[in-house]
Amino acid sequence: MTMTLKQRRRLTAKTFLLIGLTIGAVFAGFPVFWMLVSSFKTNTEIFAFPPQLITKGFSFDAYVAVLSDPEEIRFFINSYVVALSVTALTVLVSLLAAYAFSRHEFRFKKVLNMIIIGVQAVPPITLLIPFFGLMVTLHLYNSYAGLILTYIVFTLPYAIIMMTGYFNTLPRELDEAVKVDGAGSWTTLWRILVPISVPGIVSVGVYTFMIAWNEYLFALTLTRTNDMRTVPVGIQLLMGQNTYHWNQMMAVSILGSIPVLALFLIFQRYFIGGLTSGSVKN
Repeated sequence: MTMTLKQRRRLTAKTFLLIGLTIGAVFAGFPVFWMLVSSFKTNTEIFAFPPQLITKGFSFDAYVAVLSDPEEIRFFINSYVVALSVTALTVLVSLLAAYAFSRHEFRFKKVLNMIIIGVQAVPPITLLIPFFGLMVTLHLYNSYAGLILTYIVFTLPYAIIMMTGYFNTLPRELDEAVKVDGAGSWTTLWRILVPISVPGIVSVGVYTFMIAWNEYLFALTLTRTNDMRTVPVGIQLLMGQNTYHWNQMMAVSILGSIPVLALFLIFQRYFIGGLTSGSVKN
């Protein structure tokens, strides 16, 4: 059966699209692959020429060195404490704020919306020095509280915007039906809206965790001692004055990527659904 000209063009377009996607996937995935295989090499193998994609002396020495070092373990503990705290607080506050913006009318509502959007437009690096001075003044420098409060400033605006958009897609008839039964706003939020807003909540939570887990600049500036450093800063500290522990850096990078990757894989369905639902307005 011969193909028509239109079918040939469609097949050609799909072929070029597939080739382009394959090239893009290889381009994006190769650094991750190189990071993974390098974590099983020695420093000598990493600098071998020509480069070896697959190591001959497969070794877990870098992972053993990282996981047996109390200081490295502390980096991971700090990252978990900060990232989980920021995620929990951001989700809680964004739910309350989004419910107010979506379901209630109050004074300065438009002004507050503009402020929230305006905060999103400010480059974080421009606030580095003011935040440093503020944390020193409030005696929150080199503390969990300082990092958590700082990260919330950057994660909360987007979370409020996203959750407000998601609540706007939910029919107001749900609120009215609950109020007819004598329930108040608090019950409406936690018993009705929150259970059916799981995709939006998961999206906000995953996004917030990723931001807090991967942040480097403020974690470096607002901490002083190694017992308060997070994983991104810990990777940089493996760069010694005379030698770089490249295999250990790659091992820490792989271990540091696992939580975010695991979250995305576990909640992928909710994450994508939350993003798409929050972008539609009924």
